[in-house]
Order: sequence, then structure tokens, then C-alpha cells
Amino acid sequence: MSSYHEEQRRKMILRLRDLLLELPDFCFEYFRGIEPTTAERTRLGYAYDLKIFFQYLTEYIPAFQGKKMHDLTLKDLNLVGVQDIERFLEYLTYYEKETSEGELTEMQNGENGKARKIAAVRSLFKYFYKKQKIQGNPAMLVDTPKIHEKNIIRLEVDEVARLLDEVDSGEKLTSRQQIYHKYTHARDLALITLLPGTGMRVSECVGLNLSDIDSSINGLKITRKGGNEAVLYFGREVEDALKPYLEERKHIIPQSGHEDALFLSMQKRRLTVRAVENIVKKYASVVTRMKKISPHKLRSTYGTALYSETGDIYLVADVLGHKDVNTTRRHYAQMEDSRRRMAANAVTLRREKDDDDPQTEE
Repeated sequence: MSSYHEEQRRKMILRLRDLLLELPDFCFEYFRGIEPTTAERTRLGYAYDLKIFFQYLTEYIPAFQGKKMHDLTLKDLNLVGVQDIERFLEYLTYYEKETSEGELTEMQNGENGKARKIAAVRSLFKYFYKKQKIQGNPAMLVDTPKIHEKNIIRLEVDEVARLLDEVDSGEKLTSRQQIYHKYTHARDLALITLLPGTGMRVSECVGLNLSDIDSSINGLKITRKGGNEAVLYFGREVEDALKPYLEERKHIIPQSGHEDALFLSMQKRRLTVRAVENIVKKYASVVTRMKKISPHKLRSTYGTALYSETGDIYLVADVLGHKDVNTTRRHYAQMEDSRRRMAANAVTLRREKDDDDPQTEE
């Protein structure tokens, strides 16, 4: 695992420890129990979601009012009913949260946000019910919010070409942006060619090191979600965009701790996920205003192109790093449907009759 991903992992572990100091004591056992089967990012997400759940219980459910979140016990979990969890889902639609500065900020959750939070609650109850430390599992009886499938937002071939042309020229950028473009041109072109050219995640992209590049095979070693390593191969267009930047990168002196980072900011530090998102947004906004293009949409663009060319859903799943091919199939179901529609007219059962064909005469 690269130093970048090791540092990210360390930060998540430390943040989880801080959150556990706020959560009920029994959460220590829960998170220790699920550690072998979950990634750090998953556990940290569960901790944030469970904090919201316990705060909700102590503020809105009569049986818990007057109690502090940290003081809740496993006996208190037995007081949670199905209706309490269903009301929690309704609460998530809109609520207010106090910031570290003491101000209230509005929070909202759609279908996906609710589904993630109920998954954390389910996991907690399932763990302690399986260990026979609580009497029932009311979370199991609560339906998951229905997730409505959304159309895949992606760039068409001509839009990808226009995006790369704009990154190359910077002609449509503001005068202020053009000043920075002089210094970031090679980096931005390499970065935005790499995303739709390999389908890698933005987190995988920012974690790339110079030592991860093998020019002899046109391959990049990346660290997937969960910490597994994989090699992604790139074609000539990505190679042509990377070479000038790699040459430029040799003459940049990074700040301490960022010596091996592939993509650097103007401050000579490793680019963050947010920085890459802003870079993509800057160029994409002048190419298409009808689509909100993010690094993830460039990943979808690659996946769509690969599936269109090969028709191999297993290859797409493997390259994109999906553990379950059904995840890939859901994302590209619309394309599969269009291919099935094409099949309707692909086979001719009877040749159309021609008036001049003597075989058609009686």
C-alpha cells in the first residue's frame, strides 16, 4: 500500500477512535467485532451514522430523553422499537445539526443517504442480536428506502474531445484562470486524460505515486477501495498526455512528505480529491452546461465506452474494480436494454416479398 493510502488509513483510524469516545461504550465491542470484515472507510461511515442515530434517540424518543448518548447501554437498545427506527428515517429527511462553532446547519438526506444510515443501524442490531446480547432485532423489520435508479451521466465522444481540447488550450477560461493555466497545463491535461482513459476512481488517482508508473508496460499500480492493489493499463492517448507532465514533474521540488506524489498542487503538495473535483468542474463547465461533470462521471464515461466496444460486462466490472458484477450490471442496464432492442431486428425470419420475384406469383 502506498504511503498516501497508509496516511489516509491512519487518519480514518484516529478519527474513528475520537468518535468512539462520544458513542456508547458498547460500540467499542461492535467496531472491534466487525473490523475483520469491513474497511476503515466503512467503519468510519458507520460511526458517523450511528452518532446521528443515538443523538436522535436521546432527543426525540421519550424512553431515552434525559440520557446522554455516551451513557446508553445494551439494555437501552432493547427499548428501541420498529416505529422508532421508522421515525428515524423520516427524521433524516430534514434535521438541524450543531457545528463545531455552535451554529445550526441544515442537513438533508435523500434515498441513498437514508439507505446508508439504516444500513449502519441494521449492522449494529444484527451484531448484538447474533451475539445474544439484545432480545430482538427491530432494524431487520424496517424496509430500506426504495432507491430509484438514475440515468448515467456521461460525456459523449465529441464532448470528451472538446473537454480535452479545452484543457489543452484554455481558451474559454476566465482571464484569471488562464494565468494559472500556463503553469498547470501539462498536469491538468495528464490528469483529465487519465480519468476517462482508465476509469480509475478519483481517490485512486490522487493516490498515484511516480513509483507506481511502469512505462515499459503502460501500466499504473493503484490501490483500490479496501486496500487491494491492481494494475491499470493505459493506451496511447493517455501515454501522450502523461509524458510531457512526467518530464515537467522531474523539475518540481515537492514539499516534504510529498516527494513521490504524481500530481502536485501549485503549493507542491499532493492533490486532494476536492482539488481534482474542482479542476474537472472548471474545464467541464465551459464544455457542457447541461451536465454536471465530476471525476466519477468521467469514470462512467470510460465504463460506457468500454462496454459499448466489448459488450463484456465482466471485463468492465474487473477494470472498474467492482467486487460484484451486479453493481456494474445495474449501472449499465440501460445500455443492455438498448442492445436487446437491437437484437429484435437483427434476425430476419422471412424475406420480404418482391413484386418482380416470380416465386411470389400464384
